[in-house]
Amino acid sequence: MQITRYTDYSLRVLIYLAVHPDQLCTIQNIADSYGISKNHLMKIVQELNLKGYVTAVRGKRGGVSLSKPPSEINVGELVRIMEHDSKLLECFSENNQCVITPNCRLKGAFMHALESFYQCLDNYKLSDFLNPEASRALQNLLART
Repeated sequence: MQITRYTDYSLRVLIYLAVHPDQLCTIQNIADSYGISKNHLMKIVQELNLKGYVTAVRGKRGGVSLSKPPSEINVGELVRIMEHDSKLLECFSENNQCVITPNCRLKGAFMHALESFYQCLDNYKLSDFLNPEASRALQNLLART
């Protein structure tokens, strides 16, 4: 299973915000820290805001922050939400053209594997990756830009 860049960046945004808990962070700062596109992050932050993971404040002194504590952000749930259009195999999609689908058993095995992947991630909260030592190290890494 490979998550999309969209989901990867979503997790990175949440980590950035979690290690900067007492401030509004700009999308530009987050983009610069990771060396990724501000425009791409804007779409991600908008969806994270709509889904209740971040709070966005508009204006000159605006920015984004986590809308709930890292201990309340379930990684499996987030990945499921952000991967909503991801299809592991062609036969998972509505536009399936695979000729062996009627007699193929791969789909069931891959469905089981995918659910196991999500169930594993369900065991983690964002806070599991952010003890004080890790948070300081992440702040230092993200400040090097």
